Amino acid sequence: MNELITRVADNVGIDPATAEKAIGMMLGFLQREAADGPVAKMIEAIPGASEMVAKFNGEGSGNGGGLLGGLLSAVGAGGGVMALGQQLMSQGLGMGEITALAKETIGYAKEKAGADVVDEVVASVPGLSQFV
Repeated sequence: MNELITRVADNVGIDPATAEKAIGMMLGFLQREAADGPVAKMIEAIPGASEMVAKFNGEGSGNGGGLLGGLLSAVGAGGGVMALGQQLMSQGLGMGEITALAKETIGYAKEKAGADVVDEVVASVPGLSQFV
């Protein structure tokens, strides 16, 4: 997992502690939202991912309060990818950093679990494909 944390921190331009938390939040989101079989294979294939999900899974996973959360709920998008984006923004990440984080994490997952498995995971989460 240190390899992924370092890669994200270097390529996205964020500190390693923020990278670790953001990756954990993203993997936890995928574990909750993606198709069970493929996401389990993906997380199992990434060294240390299960521990990271356990550490950060509940972090900031409230129902997305604030104006953005209210607007998204009003249009029927109160959860999913937008809620994850809001959680990551609350950690100080901007949209460019969130997109780069998603691309790096998914790219690394493909290296470890294979493109077919990770593509299934991405396809099973509405709206995720536009960020990776």
